Amino acid sequence: MRPGFDRTGPIGLTVAMKISEVTVDVRDSREAADFYGSVMGLPVAVGPGSATVSVGRTTLVLRENADTRGCHHLAFTIPSNKFAASKYWVSERAEVMSLRGEDEFEYAAGWNARSLYFPGPEGAVLEFIIRRDLDNATEGTFAPQDLECISEVGVAVPDVLATVELLSEGAGIEPYGLTPRDRFSPVGTIDGLIILVTPDRPWFPAETLLSHESRILIEATDARPGSYPLGELGTLTVS
Repeated sequence: MRPGFDRTGPIGLTVAMKISEVTVDVRDSREAADFYGSVMGLPVAVGPGSATVSVGRTTLVLRENADTRGCHHLAFTIPSNKFAASKYWVSERAEVMSLRGEDEFEYAAGWNARSLYFPGPEGAVLEFIIRRDLDNATEGTFAPQDLECISEVGVAVPDVLATVELLSEGAGIEPYGLTPRDRFSPVGTIDGLIILVTPDRPWFPAETLLSHESRILIEATDARPGSYPLGELGTLTVS
């Protein structure tokens, strides 16, 4: 289980936000796109200074910015019956990340999920997660088409609790899985979560891959329409 998690159940959930698009800054958009295309087998379109990756119902935009700092965290929901198959698939293409000898992480009670992690481009920490509360089992072997969406985006903000309050009061997006904490607070639901952390915090299960404030744009549906700041550089736009 992730350090500091009290995964006893969702708290006051009111909306089921779905993430439709995520824009992140990368130092080399072509190199990052090559990872998502060649290693992960996802559809990629490369343009001048940016690239677009199709991840199920979510679009990932890689925007080139040579000055960007820190590492990103993204989680991809996969079918609930394909965890073992996805682990084998990842292990043939990348390192399955571990912590103290463990490389599978179980989240019980209200989360009812299981995850594995692997490194992405420029130190990104990527996650495959099964959410057993979703009725999303599929037939056949695991393939890139089984990635349903980006269901978690890590965002570093200078004041975690203030951002939690803003999203709760403005967008109706409530804390999830634990009482809000000043260094780490997930908000949303299993359909779409924003993982709010302080800058320079390691992304689990890595110990040296750190978060940093950067320009992250998240577009979502199924919450109160509006534009909501995520710290000084990020924005959540709900349509």
